[in-house]
Amino acid sequence: MLAGGCFWGVEAVFEQLRGVSNVVSGFSGGAAATAHYEIVSTGMTGHAESVEITYDPAQISYRQLLQVYFTVAHDPTQLDYQGPDHGSQYRSAIFYVNDDQKRVAETTIRELTNKHVYNAPIVTKVVPFAAFYPAEAYHQHFIQKNPDYPYVVYNDLPKLKELHKRFPALLKAHA
Repeated sequence: MLAGGCFWGVEAVFEQLRGVSNVVSGFSGGAAATAHYEIVSTGMTGHAESVEITYDPAQISYRQLLQVYFTVAHDPTQLDYQGPDHGSQYRSAIFYVNDDQKRVAETTIRELTNKHVYNAPIVTKVVPFAAFYPAEAYHQHFIQKNPDYPYVVYNDLPKLKELHKRFPALLKAHA
């Protein structure tokens, strides 16, 4: 599970990667009873807007997913916000499911920090996965369904353009 601001753009980025078979927008970090968009939007639930990514590690590695996450999908230096969206529900977080994912995430953050890739510290939290709750149906594949929505045009389409520029070898053949 990866959280990096509004899940619409994060979902759209990962949907275009080869080896990724499914991406679901949803919520992680809080309780099932509060895993509803209107409640999560208050910033009082402990949830982060996040995406669940199903992928084939023979086609794309977890490390490659994290490279895309850190360099295209969001800005890991923004604490509890991404662009115009503010609140802890928009935090940068990696919800790891095993020790290997934790190790790869921490190593990636350390390498990016040591290389001074960003002008500010990486604030991404690496935390154990507890549960994931899919968001309401209208949030799934939002950009595909609403490519002209002003928020999408301004905030998310540039991410997709950057993905195509930086990672052409990781794209699905039809992306």
